Amino acid sequence: MRRGLLAIVLAATAGLVATPGALASTTQQAWMQDDPGVLSNPGATLQTMRNLGVDRVRLSVRWSEIAPSPNSIRPPGHFDASNPASYPARNWGVFDNVVKTAEQLGIGLDFDVLGGTPRWAEGPGEPKGAPNAVWEPNATEFGAFVKALGTRYSGTYNPASRKSDPGNSKDLPRISFWSIWNEPDYGPSLAPQGRPGDLTIPYSPLLYRELVDAGWSALHATGHGRDTFVFGELAPRGKDYWGVFSGMKPVTFIRNMYCVSAKYRPLRGTAAALRGCPTTAAGSAAFRARNPALFEAGGFSVHPYSRYFAPNVEENNDPLYTSLADIGNLTAALDRVNRVYGSGTRLPIYNTEYGYITSPPKISPDHSSKPPAYYISPTTAAVYLNQAEYISWKNPRIQSFMQYLLKDPLPRTKATDYGGYASGLETFTGQPKATYYAWRLPIYLPVTTTQVGDTLEVWGAIRPAHFAMLDNASDPEMVTIQFKPTGSTAFSTVATIPVTNANGYFDTRVAFEGSGMVRLEWTYPSDDMTLLPGTVAYSRDVQITVR
Repeated sequence: MRRGLLAIVLAATAGLVATPGALASTTQQAWMQDDPGVLSNPGATLQTMRNLGVDRVRLSVRWSEIAPSPNSIRPPGHFDASNPASYPARNWGVFDNVVKTAEQLGIGLDFDVLGGTPRWAEGPGEPKGAPNAVWEPNATEFGAFVKALGTRYSGTYNPASRKSDPGNSKDLPRISFWSIWNEPDYGPSLAPQGRPGDLTIPYSPLLYRELVDAGWSALHATGHGRDTFVFGELAPRGKDYWGVFSGMKPVTFIRNMYCVSAKYRPLRGTAAALRGCPTTAAGSAAFRARNPALFEAGGFSVHPYSRYFAPNVEENNDPLYTSLADIGNLTAALDRVNRVYGSGTRLPIYNTEYGYITSPPKISPDHSSKPPAYYISPTTAAVYLNQAEYISWKNPRIQSFMQYLLKDPLPRTKATDYGGYASGLETFTGQPKATYYAWRLPIYLPVTTTQVGDTLEVWGAIRPAHFAMLDNASDPEMVTIQFKPTGSTAFSTVATIPVTNANGYFDTRVAFEGSGMVRLEWTYPSDDMTLLPGTVAYSRDVQITVR
C-alpha cells in the first residue's frame, strides 16, 4: 500500500519535486544522554528514546560508583582491580540492567568511562573542597578498572559464575563502543589543569594522555581491539589562563596532548619535559608508536555547545574554540598534529554532548524573575536544533548528532530561581517541549524565500524510521511534505518522498504554489508494537515566502 501511495502522490505532484540531493553524511547517527533516567528506569527511558529514534545512548560509567571503598585512602586488601569479580556485585547491577535492556530494544550504548576517582587512586596534594574527586587520577589503576569493564562486557561473561563462560545464555551483552573521561580540558572534570608549582604549564593534557593510553591498552587486552574507541570529550571553550580548576581552550589542550607547540612543531627541552613529552627527536619519532590511541582511535569526541546562539554563530570567533560554528578549528588541529608525526589519519568527529537550555516552567505561582540570558525559549531552541543538525549532516567528518538531555532536571526550590541544566526535550514534569517534536522529526530549509516556479531545499529526518526499517525490512518508509497556504487553516500534501538512508535522513527540493507553512508528517507503522503503532507525528512548522 505504501508503494502504491508513493506512486500516486509522485504522479500527482509531477514537476513540483526535484531530484533529491546527495546525502552529505550517510552514517551520522542520532545520540542521546540522560544518565538519571537511564540508570533509574532503563526500561521506560530507553523505550522513550527508541520511540524518538535514538541510535545510541551515551552512558557515564563512573569509576567511583563501581569501585569498592571509594572514600578510603587505600583500596581493600587483596583487591584485584582488573577482575570484575573483585567489585561489589550490587555496584554492577544497574549497569547490567541497562546493557540488557538496550540490547533488547536494539539501542547501541557508548560506555563513557570517567571519574570521580576513588580516593585511593587520586594523587597527593588535592586542595580541600576540590570538586568531583578528579585530582590526578592514577592511570595504572584506571586501566585496571577499564580492564574489569572490558572483561565483564565482553559478551562472554556470566555474572552468576563470575567468570568468562562463552555461549552461556546468562552471559551479559557485549559493549563495543567506548569513550574515555569527560571534558578533560575543564578543571571540575580533571585537575589540576595547570602543573603544580607552575600553573601556567598545561598539565591536564598529560594526565588525559595517560588515561587514554591506559584505557586503550586495557580494552585491547580484553578482546575489544576492534571496538570503536573514542577520545577527547572536550568542552568547546576555555581560558587563556587555566589555573587549577578553570578550563583550557580545546585546541590548546590538543596541541599539548600531542606534544606540539602553537606552530605545530614537536616540543623540545624543558618545555617538553614539563609536559611529559619527548625531549629529543628520537623520542618524538617514537611518540606515535607509544601512544597508538591518539592516531588509531575510531574517532575524536567534542561537546560543541552553541550556548544560546544560533548554531552557525560563535560569540568570540576564537581560533582555539571548537563549538559547532567553529568545528573546523577542531578538524584542522587534529589533522595537523597527525601530520607532525607522519600520520595521514583524519579522525572522525563525534558530537557527544549538545543541546540548548530552555526556560523552565514556573515553579510557583509567584515566580516573577526573568531567566538568565542563557535560557532561550523552547520554540527558538527547536529551530536552532534543526539548524544545528543540518550543519552537522553537511559535514562528512561528523558521525553523530547528540541531544543532552531527554528530561529536564528538577529546578531549584526558590520561587525566584531558575535552575538546572534545562536542555531536555521534556520538562521536569514530563511534558514534551517544542524541542521534543523538532528532534523527533527535524526539518530545515536553508533558504525560505523564493520566486514563483523555483524550488526550495527541504531537508529533514524521520528519525524513528531507523527502527521501523529494522522491524519492517520489506517496507520502504516515506516522509510526507505538507503545505498550508497563508490564510488557510489546513495542510495538504505536496510530496511524498521515500526515505532510504538507514538513519532516516532525506534532502530534496520542492516547488510551492505560494507563501505559507511547511511541515513533515510521518505515521508510525501499525504493525510495529515496539514503537507507537499508528501514531501520526509532525515536525515543527516552517514559514516560507514565495514572491
